[in-house]
Amino acid sequence: MEPKVAEIAERICSLRETEGLSLQEAAAATGVTPEEYTEYESGKKDFTFTFLYRCAKMLGVDMVEILTGEAPRLTEYTIVRGGHGLPLKRREGFEYTNLASKFKNKMIEPMLVFAPYDDTAQNVDIPQSVHKGQEFDYVIEGSLRFKYEKHVETLNAGDSIFYDSSKPHGMIATDKNGCKFLAIVMRESV
Repeated sequence: MEPKVAEIAERICSLRETEGLSLQEAAAATGVTPEEYTEYESGKKDFTFTFLYRCAKMLGVDMVEILTGEAPRLTEYTIVRGGHGLPLKRREGFEYTNLASKFKNKMIEPMLVFAPYDDTAQNVDIPQSVHKGQEFDYVIEGSLRFKYEKHVETLNAGDSIFYDSSKPHGMIATDKNGCKFLAIVMRESV
């Protein structure tokens, strides 16, 4: 079951207050304006993966704790059976499945991602985001147009890309059936 926006917003607000951070400090730490941060924290705006990732870092918790209210507990290993990861919808149309949500103190966030095909996105600039660390994306099915700063690449099934995610990057599916890929987001301290 996907976590609800209002519940996530309430957890973020409570954790921020516990840490003694002002709205302005939290906005600066997450890379958004104070007005945007207030919209996120009040539940009026749905969360992006990047915002949640930055919140977790700012608050010193695992992103899963923000999403579910429960801290990961496993430290040796965790198994996620096919189709049973923690589902997230954190970018318009994109579906993320966290593949290690129960593992404590992760150095990476492994996600199975489905990017839907959007005909209107094919001829406009690809939206980009940034987050500290590095990322590895491996295309499983379909094709993906990937933009890194001003560079644009097309990745097909079997292709992969590894990059510094602190620089602007974004992607869209170019296959009519969408694109499924594995995204491994590595924290900056790896």
